[in-house]
Amino acid sequence: MSTQQKEETNYFLTGNFAPQREEHTWPDLEVIGEIPNDIDGSFLRIGPNPYYIPDEDLYHMFDGDGMIHQVQFVGGKATYRNRFVDTAGLRAEREKGTWIWKGYRSMADVMMSGEIPEEGPSKNSANTAMVYHNKTLYALVEGAIPHIIDLPGLETKGETNFDGQLTHNFTAHPKVDAKTGELMTFGYQPVPPYLSYSVIDKNGKFTHQTTVDLPKAVLMHDCAITEHYTLFLDLPLVFDISRLMTGDDIMAWEPEKGARIGVVPRHGGDAEAKWFDIDPGMVYHVVNAWEEGDEVVLQACRSVSTDVMGIGSKDWDGVGDTDLLGSLYEWRLNMETGAVTERSLDPDGQYYCDFTRVNDNLVGYKTQYAYGAVYCVGRTNMFEKLIKYDDATGEIIPHELGDGTFGSEPIFAPRKNSQAEDDGYVICFGYNENTGESECRVIDAQNFGGEPVARLKIPSRVPFGFHAAWVPA
Repeated sequence: MSTQQKEETNYFLTGNFAPQREEHTWPDLEVIGEIPNDIDGSFLRIGPNPYYIPDEDLYHMFDGDGMIHQVQFVGGKATYRNRFVDTAGLRAEREKGTWIWKGYRSMADVMMSGEIPEEGPSKNSANTAMVYHNKTLYALVEGAIPHIIDLPGLETKGETNFDGQLTHNFTAHPKVDAKTGELMTFGYQPVPPYLSYSVIDKNGKFTHQTTVDLPKAVLMHDCAITEHYTLFLDLPLVFDISRLMTGDDIMAWEPEKGARIGVVPRHGGDAEAKWFDIDPGMVYHVVNAWEEGDEVVLQACRSVSTDVMGIGSKDWDGVGDTDLLGSLYEWRLNMETGAVTERSLDPDGQYYCDFTRVNDNLVGYKTQYAYGAVYCVGRTNMFEKLIKYDDATGEIIPHELGDGTFGSEPIFAPRKNSQAEDDGYVICFGYNENTGESECRVIDAQNFGGEPVARLKIPSRVPFGFHAAWVPA
């Protein structure tokens, strides 16, 4: 079935969600403004980009093959590249000349029919996020293991289980402590053990592995770290494999089952875990966490509820439901008394947002500033502006993208020899639906509400995607 025949039937195959199947290298990009000469490195953004689609009506945004888009900054000039993550699954489908794996919305069909592809039950699509650790870039999807990507050319070197050290799925959102060089990662699954946890040192050696007991199988998309702890989110987006046997989705939102935050010593396990009951809600992405006296502080984007399986389907009616959209939120967990204090960081409800980032050098330590993408209410997974949040004052500064322009996850890139937490640039991709043009926008983080210092014109379209990374040269 040709994608071109039925693209209009699925929201995530139309407009700038439509896949970009050509790979390009565009050197010396046209610039409006001036590229700063005090950053050298690669701005990277990954996302789902399906090569074959078995059923356009049932396509889910999680299904697409991973594609990385890069703007490489060198000496005041910039080059754009995009490359598929050359996974074994994509290669197998290309060799066959058609799709092999159906996707998320067809899991019930596969379970009931028993039609498991001979190539395996699922494809490692490597389409969600990236992490740079031990001088290595990894492309990630949370149901599988990482792929190693070479820079600057974006060549795929293949999957890695870290020489056999990795024994569980690898989250799309591991956390790197820049001060120690350690990487904290976890994996969840719908069968016991529901949660596994590992610590990897700065040289790529696993120094700690354990399991953490959960009373139910939950989708746990992100985690947080502090100097001494790793935080896990036990939220009521619950897996139940038996649902597939009746044709239902494997996941359901069940707030009556409660919500908790678990605080585990970095090199500890289930026995040392402290759990804090919180108001039910969903968190897909954290902002940051840190320790203040007896308290562990967690900031994140929290929504009242979620509909991850239904979102974007043809008959989905949740487009205007702001309960499904995240906003800035904080929990303070007292490790001595067990008390929990919760509050909105946007009490006036100005900005529904997600895809939040901080200065990567301060992940796990107190930060003053966070950057995020603001939802366009009524247009699923489209972001109409960016924000900078100041935790010292509570001020939220918007950066306007312009009429008809939609953005992506903003990443912070410190300038060379930076002197302050926000001494650098916020970088993101933008797409103008009025002109069909894509750009890379470079914003002075200390003049966030002002005009970009540079807008780099991308000759080919950059589809909307998921998460970004900055890798200094």
